[in-house]
Amino acid sequence: MRKLFNPARSVVALAGRMAGRAILASSLVLPFIAQPAQAQQGRVAVIRDAEIETLLKDYVVPILKAAGLSRRGIEIVLVNDPSFNAFVAGRRIFINTGAIQSAETPNEIIGVLAHETGHLAGGHQQRLREQMERARTMAIVGSLLGIGAMAAGSVAGSRNGTSAGGALVSAAPGIAMRGLLSYRRSEEMNADQAAVKYLRATKQSAKGMLTTFERFSTSLALAGVQVDPYQISHPLPRERIAMLETLAHESPYFDKADSAALLQRHQLARAKIAAFSGGQPAVARIFGRDRSSLAGRYGDAIATDLSGNSRAALGKMDDLIKAAPNNAYFHEFRGEILLKLRRPVDAANAFARAMKLADDSSGLIRSRYAFALLSTGEPANARKSVDNFRAAIQSDPDNINAYLHLSQAYGLSGDIGNADLAMAEGHFRAGSMREAQVFAARALQRLPKGTPGARRANDILSVAK
Repeated sequence: MRKLFNPARSVVALAGRMAGRAILASSLVLPFIAQPAQAQQGRVAVIRDAEIETLLKDYVVPILKAAGLSRRGIEIVLVNDPSFNAFVAGRRIFINTGAIQSAETPNEIIGVLAHETGHLAGGHQQRLREQMERARTMAIVGSLLGIGAMAAGSVAGSRNGTSAGGALVSAAPGIAMRGLLSYRRSEEMNADQAAVKYLRATKQSAKGMLTTFERFSTSLALAGVQVDPYQISHPLPRERIAMLETLAHESPYFDKADSAALLQRHQLARAKIAAFSGGQPAVARIFGRDRSSLAGRYGDAIATDLSGNSRAALGKMDDLIKAAPNNAYFHEFRGEILLKLRRPVDAANAFARAMKLADDSSGLIRSRYAFALLSTGEPANARKSVDNFRAAIQSDPDNINAYLHLSQAYGLSGDIGNADLAMAEGHFRAGSMREAQVFAARALQRLPKGTPGARRANDILSVAK
């Protein structure tokens, strides 16, 4: 696992487990607490949001192409954490909400993603595993040599030999760790250089990377932190700035600014994160000087809804849609408000409009449209919602909430066997194997033998056991 900015924190990646509450939006965002497939310590709070995921995808796709990496199989995962951090694990790039909220321009986040892409393209994770094994071997060998020296000193009756052997035993792990940290620091510098290369290839500036490292350097100075450069896994910010400044200024695109349209999308994402993480005060801190901007008004509308005044929030969203009628995510959030106001038919219409306008490749908006149909309580709409939930899941098989709601839709339609199967599938993908077994067994009792549903229930039962 590779981290960009915060070497002190230990994070792990990703196998889903359902969480009790939404982190960004009441149901617009589908959260889960990520747990490792193996028994490791730590958790990552991952959130889902169609608007922010689409923005990050648009940021990273040109970078991946420049790096010679296929977009297929590489995911951008949003982590609910206020710190400025990003890291890679497997084929996933994780980025904290705090990074997006803090970054004033898209270019800063694009630089972060370019750095992480450098780790992926360089195969640094595999090489790190090899270096860790090498360090472990060195520590063991060093300890064995020390024990041998102690034994030899003891036989010879030499206290100096025994003491030297003991020092070698205690020093071996430290020497191996310093070697490993040195290797990691070199990889970080390599990823920085690769990032500048990708930015230049995509005709983008590396100025955002410099801004990011200047921020870190200032934070260290203000904190009065004294850092041993040999005991950290990342180069110090000033070292990275010194190396990057020359490379960044050599690019003919150093002074190229982000487009106005991309900057506005970035500000809208910042406003959404600020509203969900800190309410009106957080929105005011970012947009206090320009609350009349589209992003400032968006954050205000979301915060108004979250404070419990959904009717006022609906009016604010209607005003935003008048100003930007083709913004898919304004219609999407309007649908969320309408669900709270118990107007599911109107909510379904809002989500349908959002689907038409959005690049909803993840199916997140479609799953909300299906949920609005289900919320009407009408059997005909429940059957229609089944088709849409299934389509959403096909686009995004890890949309855990969609399985729960699909089960409800099957139940309202009278198809109890497939309702049980949907619950089994959801629990299976969430890593809740005991519950998956229960629902898969129930589904097998109701589904006709030999049907695809029965075969899938049997597969889940076998693997879950």
